[in-house]
Amino acid sequence: MEITDVKIRKLFDEGPMKAIASVTLDNQLAVHDIKVISAREKLFIVMPSRTNPDDTFRDIVHPINAAFRGALESAVLAAFNEALENAEAEEENTEDPVTV
Repeated sequence: MEITDVKIRKLFDEGPMKAIASVTLDNQLAVHDIKVISAREKLFIVMPSRTNPDDTFRDIVHPINAAFRGALESAVLAAFNEALENAEAEEENTEDPVTV
């Protein structure tokens, strides 16, 4: 299975959740609401989940093996880092207007 697209849909400045991503697999299946979380100075992803009646969470979709989980996490975190760099560059451009 090939990860054909990763989109960072939203970035967050505050709290442990840093972003929400969507991933397309084989140009045929989209998985939405993958979260990028920061905890203990480390970034990782959390798969979409639903709340059970007992207030626990259950993943709606998840990787079956560690190799694919690693590939998915690497792809999402790479897209997150790129989106963060783009957001910072845009912020710098709005702070330093060019005078002609």
